[in-house]
Amino acid sequence: MKGNTGEPSSLDRNLKAGLVVDMLTRLIVHYGFWFTEVRHQMGLANALEILEKATEKSISIGLKKFAEFFDFELEDGLPKALFEIENSKIDELMEVVAKTWLANDGMWFQAIEFKHGMNDAKRCNDSCWAQFSPYEAFAIKRFLKLEDRCGLEGLKKALNFRMYSLINKQSIVDEGPQNFVFQMNDCRVQSARKRKKLDDYPCKSAGLVEYTYFARAMDDRIETECIGCPPDVHPDDWFCAWRFSIK
Repeated sequence: MKGNTGEPSSLDRNLKAGLVVDMLTRLIVHYGFWFTEVRHQMGLANALEILEKATEKSISIGLKKFAEFFDFELEDGLPKALFEIENSKIDELMEVVAKTWLANDGMWFQAIEFKHGMNDAKRCNDSCWAQFSPYEAFAIKRFLKLEDRCGLEGLKKALNFRMYSLINKQSIVDEGPQNFVFQMNDCRVQSARKRKKLDDYPCKSAGLVEYTYFARAMDDRIETECIGCPPDVHPDDWFCAWRFSIK
């Protein structure tokens, strides 16, 4: 390691740049620990409510500080440049964010798998979805200003705003006023495995958690049924399919 590491100000420019990235990583992890601990001590419902209030203020403060430092303008509390990007480019940016999210998910899985094996990786993955799915439902519900019990129509809207919706191909088949089927027609992860001539990744255990918890968080009356999900045999036009219903 080059440079005097006695204190941050004595580092050379390259090390300082690395330290900035490390500090930003600590900021994100610390934020996650706060939410995790509040959820543990006060329950998920209270944690989500507190997260919403804390996030609104934290992002506002952070953006103002970065705007001052990097000399960019804010408009309605957001970087003005975001409002000036062409519509097609901001669509592309959303896709980049979603792909980065999926890559991060995969890196966590592989880090555990390579060190502790597939069983531990799947166990952690499924437990993570039990936490992330209700949060994503909460975030989308707030963004779309949906009612707490938004019904199947609310769930349909929300499924189109999940991170996965920006990088996978999905469809909805109406079966009647009390139920519909959601199909994942092209899954980025499974399609990549297919191109490599690998078997489907057996994601059913995670899917049962992911979709059940997401639907329940949108409306606690909604029931979830798995029609098929790897390692189940499935047709060529979808990798997994789920039926949502309100009785």
